[in-house]
Amino acid sequence: MQVTGKVVVVTGGANGIGKALCEAFHKAGAAKVVVADMDAANARAVAATVDGAAFRCDVAQEKEIAHVIEESERQFGPIDLFCSNAGIGGGFDPMSVNAGGASDEPWQRSWAIHVMAHVYAARHLIPRMKARGGGYFLNTISAAGLLSQVGSPAYSTTKHAAVGFAENLAISHKADNIKVSILCPQGVDTNMLRSIPKGPQSGDGDLTPEQVAKDVLAGLEQETFLILPHPQVLGYMRKKTENYDRWIGGMAKIQAKMREEFGK
Repeated sequence: MQVTGKVVVVTGGANGIGKALCEAFHKAGAAKVVVADMDAANARAVAATVDGAAFRCDVAQEKEIAHVIEESERQFGPIDLFCSNAGIGGGFDPMSVNAGGASDEPWQRSWAIHVMAHVYAARHLIPRMKARGGGYFLNTISAAGLLSQVGSPAYSTTKHAAVGFAENLAISHKADNIKVSILCPQGVDTNMLRSIPKGPQSGDGDLTPEQVAKDVLAGLEQETFLILPHPQVLGYMRKKTENYDRWIGGMAKIQAKMREEFGK
């Protein structure tokens, strides 16, 4: 897919990877970039730099995603590419004594943003895309959805679920000419990464959002399902599936080391 001349929506577009995606799509010649974010002021600021449009949107609310889709298509025409990019980094606690946590809140919030936001986008766009002969979804997930995230069961679990939904989205609608890519980086130098404890995700080097956006453009051009800005993740995936028990043991050692460091 070439984004030149296309209408693109980016959720979580006010900061970090989302902001870099908006800028990259604009430079690549997108007809209109729609910036959707809870941070309305920064969304408007980003939109102003890319000759785009901004909407305040809490992706945990189906009606707000539906509103962004409806208004974007009414004002600018059919959405060619929907980037379900918004995410949160809450629930990280390397010292947690129970993977089940102490309350439902971090699980529910992660589930709403990391899983249901993708579901809502598909629910409201699939009928439109099918009627016009196709479309494209880019879902920002994480390498944690392929591997795991030490210190955050809620993040890891919901990111795994996001991968599962994207797989089903791609399988179910391949015949409808609806394409899907998932973006699964490790550490990216964003406010979200800086807000959580430093973990193994940063051991391979943190990328800039701009580099990630460049990798996205290349992945979309090739229409590849899995976009890996950190190519070494593929090797980790292979090691995981080759010997699951050994991989679990290795991750447990990483967790023990993190607890030792944070316990000092």
